[in-house]
Amino acid sequence: MELLGKSKEELRAFCVSIGEPAYRGEQIYHALYAERKFDLAQMTNLPLNLREKLAKEAAISLPMVKQRFVSTDGSVRYLFGLGESETKDRGDFNTELAEGTEKRKPLRAASVEAVFMPSEGRQTICISTQAGCAVDCQFCLTAQLGLIRNLTAGEILAQVLLPLEEHKERLAPQTNIVLMGQGEPLLNFDAVMAALRILLDPAAVRIAPKHATLSTSGIVPGIERLAEEKVRPKLAISLNASSDEQRNVLMPINKKYPLAKLLEACKKFPKGTREYITFEYVLLGGVNDTPEDARRVARMMSDLGRVKVNIIPWNPGALPFAEPTEASVKEFHRIMLEKGVPTFTRYSRGRDVMAACGQLALTQIETAPTAA
Repeated sequence: MELLGKSKEELRAFCVSIGEPAYRGEQIYHALYAERKFDLAQMTNLPLNLREKLAKEAAISLPMVKQRFVSTDGSVRYLFGLGESETKDRGDFNTELAEGTEKRKPLRAASVEAVFMPSEGRQTICISTQAGCAVDCQFCLTAQLGLIRNLTAGEILAQVLLPLEEHKERLAPQTNIVLMGQGEPLLNFDAVMAALRILLDPAAVRIAPKHATLSTSGIVPGIERLAEEKVRPKLAISLNASSDEQRNVLMPINKKYPLAKLLEACKKFPKGTREYITFEYVLLGGVNDTPEDARRVARMMSDLGRVKVNIIPWNPGALPFAEPTEASVKEFHRIMLEKGVPTFTRYSRGRDVMAACGQLALTQIETAPTAA
């Protein structure tokens, strides 16, 4: 049995199935997620005879770190090689959540990326939820890969656990998790939530829910389903357009879930005390960066309650877009604030090693330095 990605309840049931007390499952859970022990032999909270038994009955399969790319700003882009895994054929990505279709596909190996970003008082880890992506946002390099497969809960968790363990000697007190890497999280809902429940569990990885953010392109059924979760991350919407006509071109998912439906789902989404929905707006030079765009976005925000907007100047890649001018970024920001919308301009980190927003496309840089 594969242990990584299993919940406390699953580990308890597994221990009972091999003739052990259920509480041993809780001990495995603690050693694996709280102590980050990935070798069964090192789980010294278990008796030796059980560790030997587990070596025959179970495994902890970690992704292989194929390469590390270290940015001048201290960020590290990890290129992980994943083992084979059973996947689910979601069919048409526009209907999979609405209709619940799940057909088995052959086993497939894949590669995926995560980014570790240290800063004053905290570190942020950007993780992937799918290998590739089916949503086909025109300004994002990941879209060029297409959807390779969904990740398992264990593969999602490993993108957090491995960097934390590797940097354990110099970790800041706070860890932030952002599900903004490869893939659309709400098109891999079950595995994503299984991983998040462990990440946000005070008895496991101990990430505070307020320090975890899930970013979606606007899968309305998934947003509605996420709203029903008792413990959930903060919600971020990848908006990137000020009208349906514009968004249909930039983000084809908008044809299935147009802005009216998306904004209505956001309006209904429960917000805790001091909690905001974040709208991410990638600013594309000469495309969606005009003062009129800013005014239209501000009007969208006017009836949604507590929201904020992150302006993200487009990061260069082999796509037919241009970075916005500094003047257009400042003017867009100014208009949003003038209209009363809390707005921040976010310049992505790790651009020099293709680790920034929209740049994750399994790029290998032969001359990149490798972390020790």
